[in-house]
Amino acid sequence: MDEVAARRRARRQEAPADAVGEFFHGLAERDHEPLLQNVSGTLRFDLVDGERVEHWYLTIKNGDVAVSQKDAEADAIVRTAKVLFDGMTAGTVNAMAAALRGTLVPQGNLALVVSFQRLFPGPAASHAKAGAGRHEGTRDDR
Repeated sequence: MDEVAARRRARRQEAPADAVGEFFHGLAERDHEPLLQNVSGTLRFDLVDGERVEHWYLTIKNGDVAVSQKDAEADAIVRTAKVLFDGMTAGTVNAMAAALRGTLVPQGNLALVVSFQRLFPGPAASHAKAGAGRHEGTRDDR
């Protein structure tokens, strides 16, 4: 039996029903993230939900990503409300804007945080605009 296939099957069985868990489990299932090809370090997300804090710990090595829920020291730590992070994974909340508002608090290696934020989807409207440019056979310089 293939070890990688067995790990993926085990991850699917452990996958939680919430959007945040789905985001991190999807990242773990991919094993390698091309957008993080030149990134290495550890990153911990502390997601606050009332009195509870949910931890997600990522080890990134040249795009290879391992995900756990340990509460350990990391090169960068991001603290925010779980509901806000849920919006980031859905593309309805911009991580950089949240940081500027102070609702997302990054600490440590900020370059690592900025690199990771590229994994969040953009707003649905930006996807529609991406295909709305010049159409073949039309002129925009009238």
